[in-house]
Amino acid sequence: MQTTLLEPEAPAVGRRAWWWSATALLAWLALAKMLLHFLTTYNAYGYFRDELYYIACANHLDWGYVDHPPLSIWILAATRALLGDSLFAIRLPAVLAGSATIFLTGLIAREMGGGRTAQWLAALGCFVMGTSLALSTFFSMNAFDFLFWAACMLILVRLFRTDRPKLWLALGVVAGAAMMNKISIGFFAFGVVIGLLLTPHRRHFASRWIWAGAGIAFLIFLPHIVWQVANGAPTLEFIRNAREKIAPSTPWGYILEQIMAGNPFTAPVWLLGLTWLLAARAARPYRALGIAYVAILVLFIVQQAKGYYLAPAYPMLLAAGAVAIERWMAPRRLVWPQWALGGLLAAGGAFGLPLAVPLLPPETFIQYTEALGFRPTTGERSDAGALPQYLADRFGWEEMAAAVARVYQSLPPEDRARCSLGASNYGEAGALEFFGPRYGGLPRVLCAHNNYWLWGVGDAPHEVLIMVGESRERMLELYDEVTEAARTNALYAMPYENDQPILICRKPKRPLGDKDVWAQAKHYQ
Repeated sequence: MQTTLLEPEAPAVGRRAWWWSATALLAWLALAKMLLHFLTTYNAYGYFRDELYYIACANHLDWGYVDHPPLSIWILAATRALLGDSLFAIRLPAVLAGSATIFLTGLIAREMGGGRTAQWLAALGCFVMGTSLALSTFFSMNAFDFLFWAACMLILVRLFRTDRPKLWLALGVVAGAAMMNKISIGFFAFGVVIGLLLTPHRRHFASRWIWAGAGIAFLIFLPHIVWQVANGAPTLEFIRNAREKIAPSTPWGYILEQIMAGNPFTAPVWLLGLTWLLAARAARPYRALGIAYVAILVLFIVQQAKGYYLAPAYPMLLAAGAVAIERWMAPRRLVWPQWALGGLLAAGGAFGLPLAVPLLPPETFIQYTEALGFRPTTGERSDAGALPQYLADRFGWEEMAAAVARVYQSLPPEDRARCSLGASNYGEAGALEFFGPRYGGLPRVLCAHNNYWLWGVGDAPHEVLIMVGESRERMLELYDEVTEAARTNALYAMPYENDQPILICRKPKRPLGDKDVWAQAKHYQ
């Protein structure tokens, strides 16, 4: 029978006030994270590029989209129906998902045999991770991805600890929902399969429960598969094209990125956790998870994947590291090291907080990063500006919509009646759709980027097209008359969104809705 790690302290735990219990500490940390993001929602930073696109997707509910499955969009649509389109409402689901991930990280430590110390240290480590903080500051499926990975890890740890194969059914439900959120959970499944094969847990492959769980996951994901087939498997094309824009990295560079993006102060904990999972006798039941991490890491290095793709794997390593630390402290009756480590994690979190959360005004942020010697990168082949992309992509959208509205209102009435708007990417298109009503209303937006291409041209008039973000030379391939009417102006936006032309295009050479013209315009990336 498994005993708790801090058995000698059990009587003291029984007398501990409820608000100081292990569960309460996890709840306080989750609430603190929630409050942090609520307090930093409204500031100089506005809607994020992808949020504007996801809002557009929520206006076209479906079983799938070119670049993501539908679950997060369904959540967004429900949130908008209940709470509206404010920054607070749009970001609330991501904040709640991030806070729940903190709590689950502590529970993973508990399932690994960790006591109160291990649980709150693991949760605190997850709290101060730079990627974990950043992904809760805007709406995207990545915040839910973190949560789903943590939930899958929790079920697996319990399954390995209790040897209850029926838990594969619960894992199938969670994994299926995770796939409907983001297919990257498949990388976690790949790692788990490798971990099972290389440990005594391979015996589970002889059990009907693991296959039943896999069947449940497949059935949950099946509607999205049907959607993919019906639409020509657009996500496969998207993935192929997206790989071309990722900047190459060396193996050591990729590992260093894991340390820096996750906050260097947490690295000793999760590195210890990985070592404990792979080598410690006490961690033998959970060794498959350590092997899973290594397998996913190697796969991502070989694939030249973006660094943040691996971020959801760290809750289990932080939990394992916290358990290993507690196991070392418990027999020695040491108390001060846990508080020293907790203080170090908190200090590291405070130090890195302005890098992950939009806490500082842009000017102050730039000064802070220059003092640290921090240079923003995109992880892609495109150039970065003074702000990193996850902050820069919150600037310029409403100003762009206002500029387009001025150009549109300047047109003669007969031109406005036969005019549509064009955008070179989904951020611009989403911004024009979202902010258009604030400026007297704008005509339909046409865009060939990702799911906008699938939504097509329809019967939208385009004898006159106001185009944003495309070169005059390119538009002259489609229209006989192209004049520049204005330019965008967004100081802190990404360089490719600043000082972009706003063109008035007249006399189309061929209808945009022509099958061949629209097919050539398709841009999945």
